[in-house]
Amino acid sequence: MIHIDKAIIVEGKYDKIKLSSIFDAPIIVTDGFGIYNNKELTDLIRLYADNGGIIILTDSDSAGFRIRNHIKGLVCNDKITNVYIPEIIGKEKRKNKPSMEGTLGVEGVDKDVIIEAFKKAGAFFDNEKSTEKNKSDCRITKLDLYNLGLTGMKDSKSKRQKLLKAMNLPGHISTSSMLELLNKMMTRIEFMDKFEKSMFWDKEDQNERC
Repeated sequence: MIHIDKAIIVEGKYDKIKLSSIFDAPIIVTDGFGIYNNKELTDLIRLYADNGGIIILTDSDSAGFRIRNHIKGLVCNDKITNVYIPEIIGKEKRKNKPSMEGTLGVEGVDKDVIIEAFKKAGAFFDNEKSTEKNKSDCRITKLDLYNLGLTGMKDSKSKRQKLLKAMNLPGHISTSSMLELLNKMMTRIEFMDKFEKSMFWDKEDQNERC
């Protein structure tokens, strides 16, 4: 079991069962869109946010992102750690048919994939080591994304989609959320190095930037 001080917020009871087998942490269930009209649940989330912070782990479909964005509107952004599972085509064993978008929810994703998603988000990295890393290297900025053609250009959206796919992240992530996650995963130097080595882009993309 991996101990986490922050409360983890998931959509359903089966997600909670899955997470409870991996993490030693408070796990809150939104009951899908039930969170919209549940004042007690809203107050509980705010309480956890103000006392250690929260981790949001919803499905990577559009419904999951609606719930995630609703929660983000309830508390200050600096209290939130966003964890994203990749978009994996499939169906949970207990269900008769796939979800509307045909992707696996949290309950259907392998344990190792979930742990890797938490690592990417910096959800249980050593805080002291992480702080030193941020001090020694500049953070990735919106200007960096613009200079690399990831924003402000005709094909920026398709480039971002290609980057997210290469990083095994869901395509529904907004630009600001992508920037937040990149800064949790790597330093600016590391990102630029990966970019220049064409980790995310093919030779045609590289030639366009020259």
